[in-house]
Amino acid sequence: MTALKKRIARLIAASGPISVADYMATCLFDPEDGYYTTREPFGAAGDFTTAPEISQMFGELAAVWLYAAWQALGRPVRPTLAEIGPGRGTLMRDMLRVLSKLDPAFVADASVALIETSPRLREVQKATLTASSIDIAWHESVATLPEAPLLIIGNELFDAIPIRQFVRVGADWRERAIGLDENGDLAFVTGVASLEPGLLPPGAAAAAPGAVFEFAPARTAVMEAIAERIAASGGAGLFFDYGHLVPGIGDTLQALRRHRYEDVLTSPGEADLTSHVDFAALAGAARAHGLDAHLATQGEFLLAMGLLERAGKLGAGGSDNARDKIRAEVERLAGPDAMGTLFKVLAVATAGTRVPFPGAG
Repeated sequence: MTALKKRIARLIAASGPISVADYMATCLFDPEDGYYTTREPFGAAGDFTTAPEISQMFGELAAVWLYAAWQALGRPVRPTLAEIGPGRGTLMRDMLRVLSKLDPAFVADASVALIETSPRLREVQKATLTASSIDIAWHESVATLPEAPLLIIGNELFDAIPIRQFVRVGADWRERAIGLDENGDLAFVTGVASLEPGLLPPGAAAAAPGAVFEFAPARTAVMEAIAERIAASGGAGLFFDYGHLVPGIGDTLQALRRHRYEDVLTSPGEADLTSHVDFAALAGAARAHGLDAHLATQGEFLLAMGLLERAGKLGAGGSDNARDKIRAEVERLAGPDAMGTLFKVLAVATAGTRVPFPGAG
């Protein structure tokens, strides 16, 4: 039993069951034993590999999109180029390399910012970006960013923000919580809090007993903070994550450790806890603040941005092994049996901005 699991069990024994949201927050962000405060989660030696770690092409195409969005916004001066939840800093490193080649004046004029709450990850990001001659500022939240046109990106940000879960019990939906079983081990229990019917997705009335609905107000709050800043100062944002484009019923809470799934109650603090992102809810939050919002799968987006063409240029003149590696990266990023359909993309921008996007007019 992990040290954090023992602490959670003692807390529940003393005070009663805790919500799924509180459990996720504790497991991921506890100052002493939380997953993101104590572990190196990224890459082959960690627990999962993100798109920027798979291939430089991901960051390159993201940079091209942000630059095109800046042009579509009318090329505003002194923009802020920001990443929220920047992991090891790989994505920003690749974007800055491309943007410096595309338009050195743009990079020189922009304020570059990373939004990161983990002191440990900040040090990792500084090491990744140490070769860059560009001044980079770190922020705790969107609220402290400069009041300027904002170009912001987030990759696998929202999936780690805690969710609430509700279980169908008779005609009602009751909040799912974490309690203790007869052996004193962690177990799911049904709490007393209920959910307003208006928050349920279409078709919820036909859900079977025991069905789970996931509600993520904390995720919506983050998107609202971003949308408020863009609405006030202008800008655009691009967000990648795994999830669904249409809200529905289902339990997607999962734990990942050493690239394998395990029970979410097994190793608090030692496994990554995530759930699928409701992209419709995020898009709705952006539109509620007057922004345009576009949705697509990651495969659709990357192919539309020229993934195959970029892969061809990278592979030209290379060895057979090098080309095979690039083809494998393309398949993993955009293939329908890999990240291409599981991962979705949300693009938001000041109303009327003609950003490049699949299906956008």
